Amino acid sequence: MAHIRPVDDAAHILLVDDDSRIRILLSSYLKENGYRVSEAATAADAENKLQGLDFDLMILDVMMPGESGFDFAKRLRGIRDIPIILLTALSEATDRINGLEIGADDYITKPFEPRELVLRVSNILKRLQTDQAALEKPTEVVFGPFKFDLERLELHRDNERVRLTDRERQLLKLFAEQPRETVSRYDLTGDGNALGERTADVQINRLRRKIEPNPADPSYLQTVRGIGYRLMTD
Repeated sequence: MAHIRPVDDAAHILLVDDDSRIRILLSSYLKENGYRVSEAATAADAENKLQGLDFDLMILDVMMPGESGFDFAKRLRGIRDIPIILLTALSEATDRINGLEIGADDYITKPFEPRELVLRVSNILKRLQTDQAALEKPTEVVFGPFKFDLERLELHRDNERVRLTDRERQLLKLFAEQPRETVSRYDLTGDGNALGERTADVQINRLRRKIEPNPADPSYLQTVRGIGYRLMTD
């Protein structure tokens, strides 16, 4: 397997397990897959590291001396929002349910393949990125006196609704989802032929007549010569 060197902005994982052999194995495997890894042998050690560093995910053993992984995860849920994968030799369904009820994101039973753990880590981090992107996605955009609602696909000018055709709503949605970024003619039509591009140009010109003070010299829906168009939002 080719090694992927961790970079400074790679996801940082806190690996908590009292078994040094497991820590060495998993730490090495995670680093080979491009993650940064810090290790802790106990819940107390992990808590100290959490106070000084930000982590993207924690892999937490359940059966540890001192505070158990279950108790630590439950206590941590009240003060920190960090994804947790529990590692345990307990295979009873009640134990898995208990782990998920206290707020763990996933649960894996020993023995397991390191590759499986890495896949679960990757899936959780991808899901979090998707959720974060959805939260950050704007629900409306403003340009000049206009406001376009991305959920209702409605355009208003000074609180008065502007009538749009279905195609015009879809066009504005494409532009509003990528404000100030160029949208190619191909993305507008799904067709690379000249007829499709001319159709897109006609539709853009119709839309401009509804939103531009001077459609011949557009301020908001601008042409990017040879590529496509972009919506200049406030």
